[in-house]
Amino acid sequence: MSSQHSPKTENVAAVLKVFSVLEALVEERSAGLADLAHTAMTSKSTAHRLLQTMADLGYVAQDPDTEKYHLTLKLFSLGAKSLRGQEDVLRVADRVMGGLSRATGEAINLGVMDGHDQRVTYIHKYDSTYSLAMQSKLGYRNPLHSTSLGKALLAFRADDEVNDRLARMQFVKLAPRTITDAATLHTELMQVRATGIAEEIEESEAGVRCMATPVLDHMGTSAAAISVAFPLFRFDEAKKPEIAAQLRAAGLEASRALGYSGAAIGTASPVGAG
Repeated sequence: MSSQHSPKTENVAAVLKVFSVLEALVEERSAGLADLAHTAMTSKSTAHRLLQTMADLGYVAQDPDTEKYHLTLKLFSLGAKSLRGQEDVLRVADRVMGGLSRATGEAINLGVMDGHDQRVTYIHKYDSTYSLAMQSKLGYRNPLHSTSLGKALLAFRADDEVNDRLARMQFVKLAPRTITDAATLHTELMQVRATGIAEEIEESEAGVRCMATPVLDHMGTSAAAISVAFPLFRFDEAKKPEIAAQLRAAGLEASRALGYSGAAIGTASPVGAG
């Protein structure tokens, strides 16, 4: 019986090693064979075979001088193609994000919910005009429970999905004030539904504060979320109502462009919510 399953097990192991190598090259930009073998927890000969196959397919190249490996633009091309389903969201969000950037001078991020993991993926951004600011990376994935983007996305989903995702969350503590239980997060999500604004204060990273609002589709379900990220020392509590109003207006404008025709965000429950 076990011998019948061994080819499948070996195939899974090989796939895991390939993605370990790819993720290492994404993080390190370039790396040598020994380091990649260590990351993939495999032998140098196996790592070499994997890299050679990826090179033959056009995803990896080797620098002839340093002998280090790096990713080609072919992987970027795949990622760009995968965003085609988000083209409308990117288009309608870009304009309002630009306005928020000019109004606040802070980093503005656009995130979408991962369809499998309990994470938000950053797909567009405007960098802060300040030299000392929060820097996000496109393609970066953060847990839903610790980010304002994640909370804004999750709050405007049907109750069944919210409950299912909460049940599958690991609630890893990432920063001083990370929410670590489902009940507390659920209570906060209901507040986000009521106000249209999600907040994160040192929950994902120490010294960082973020506010976010959803971008709703024609069904009133979150298709994306937009956030403003501040270093904690630069956040002016007196300006919080003004920033919240700017965020709501931006989210509503983008939502209208996606076909949403409901009430102002934060004044009505999303589709499927009880």
